[in-house]
Amino acid sequence: MTQVTITIEDIPATTQGQIAKIIKFQGQLDESNVDEKAKIIYGVIEQNPQNLYLLMDFEDLEYMNSKSIGYLTDWYGKITEGKGRIVIAKARSNILDILQVVGLTQLINCYNTLDEAKFALLRQDNQG
Repeated sequence: MTQVTITIEDIPATTQGQIAKIIKFQGQLDESNVDEKAKIIYGVIEQNPQNLYLLMDFEDLEYMNSKSIGYLTDWYGKITEGKGRIVIAKARSNILDILQVVGLTQLINCYNTLDEAKFALLRQDNQG
């Protein structure tokens, strides 16, 4: 079984009622672990169904399979339904290529740095 570690940190929110978190992925999301790891993200979404702002830090994510892309799409739907937002930071070129091919970069903005991603995630003028 390949390993993936997920760590979750709070980001100080800029707006009252906003819940912002960085979710950092390290390793490989594949058939052997993706279902179990997805439960962690679903738990965060269930605890914060409204105004959840997630920054997915993919810097140390080496691989993601098609099922993990399906989960990412589902997380996007649930978060935006609750008036939240999701962005991706520091994705490796192989991950970014996959996200572009399946069209996810049309829905989820990807940024080169954590600072850019945080700024985009928390800014006020882009509620929608």
